[in-house]
Amino acid sequence: MPRHSETKHLPFTPEQLFELVADVARYDEFLPWVVAVRVRSSSETETIADLVVGFNAFKERFTSRVVKQRPGKICVDYIEGPLKFLHNEWDFEPAAGGGTNVHFAVDFAFKSRLFETLAGAMFDRALRRMTAAFEQRATALYGINSSSAHSAA
Repeated sequence: MPRHSETKHLPFTPEQLFELVADVARYDEFLPWVVAVRVRSSSETETIADLVVGFNAFKERFTSRVVKQRPGKICVDYIEGPLKFLHNEWDFEPAAGGGTNVHFAVDFAFKSRLFETLAGAMFDRALRRMTAAFEQRATALYGINSSSAHSAA
């Protein structure tokens, strides 16, 4: 069962990062391996969405519930698909000198032992690619203007 947690300081406001992570409908525009997204329902506090994840010839669809606690926390829980379970959390904490300390944690398990073994072998590399994609998207949307992070923190 792959698990990972990390904390990173980014030069963006908690609100900017919250908006980026909460915008599930756009994940296929920037996240590696996300080839399609269908939002079933969305409100200020919750989104239910199907994501199709593809790698080479493999494609799998899974459904998740995204619980949004503006502007400090987003929790994602698995509803259905090829996994036994999935839970991840994003915590956005204003940093004293500006910007945001982002606490990210993910825990999941596949139903298939084969997928579990493959995921374990590639998990760290895939996770680094995914978190880098979020950072690159934030830079593309908001720039690297640290004064914007100071003003809202």
